[in-house]
Amino acid sequence: MIQGSNSGTTDRQDAAPRCLGLVTARGGSKGIPGKNIRVVAGKPLIAWTLEAARDAATLDRVVVSTDDTEIAETARRWGADVPFLRPAELAGDASPHIDVVLHALAWLDEHQGYRPDYVVLLQPTSPLRTAGDIDAAVSLARARNADAVVSVCETHDHPYLVRRLSVDGRLEEFVPCPLAYARRQDLPAAYALNGAIYVNRRESLANTKSLCPAGAWAYEMPVERSLQIDREWELRLAEFVLGAARA
Repeated sequence: MIQGSNSGTTDRQDAAPRCLGLVTARGGSKGIPGKNIRVVAGKPLIAWTLEAARDAATLDRVVVSTDDTEIAETARRWGADVPFLRPAELAGDASPHIDVVLHALAWLDEHQGYRPDYVVLLQPTSPLRTAGDIDAAVSLARARNADAVVSVCETHDHPYLVRRLSVDGRLEEFVPCPLAYARRQDLPAAYALNGAIYVNRRESLANTKSLCPAGAWAYEMPVERSLQIDREWELRLAEFVLGAARA
């Protein structure tokens, strides 16, 4: 298999499943305007994901789906393939991510005859995820013959300790806890999707319309590589962490 290639036409030299790295980056972020191309530790935010994808040995192609020409040009400068611009109806705040993935797969099949066995969704908002994480998640999917592998991390906000507010402002249990006194060390480990990696078999996506279908396997990542950037302060945190790593 050609490792790190952006070509969809190169013949593979083994029987390993063909894996597409799909980076989704829309231009209309409201929380952080221009988020995907904001400079973080000397690079556009999207570049950290593109470099990890490029260095992942299990991906035979890296494609970016975006509606934004500036993001497209930035992605191309950092070595990604941007063969189409995503239609506007798939670039809104409420656009389901699964529809974006299915659109990319349909376009590549129709226009280039490219049909990967697995699609590996990589969001630019997880810049601390590494090539090693990508390869480990894909390898788990192969080893388990899995329809889906999703990255998770142990959550600090345990469901038994989370509360909700009543209409008059009183605290109520969000999930009933079976323990009279819930000490964190006594609670079973709880995991949250960290948004960094979704590995899905193409047929499973078409059938379930879900990135995390029932029976998905978990690839556990450490909390320190599970940062998701949705707010300005998280962008500043990523700047600090990635800048320190480069120092």
